Amino acid sequence: MLSCIMKILVDIKDSKGLHLLEILKGMPHVRAKAITDPKAAAIEEVREAVEELKMVLSGKKQARSADDFLNEL
Repeated sequence: MLSCIMKILVDIKDSKGLHLLEILKGMPHVRAKAITDPKAAAIEEVREAVEELKMVLSGKKQARSADDFLNEL
């Protein structure tokens, strides 16, 4: 049987985050851990890149050339 796992990224104030994290850790079917702001930002950038790729592949957005990409760097 195929098992699916859902991952959720939540933005919450530090003062409330530890309490929520403890509640989640107390649930037997949940694995929770805090991540750093840079790691959360990297995850969000990857998610946006995947969404953009999906749009390009479906023809809803035009891809840019490698030269344009390299010039942006």
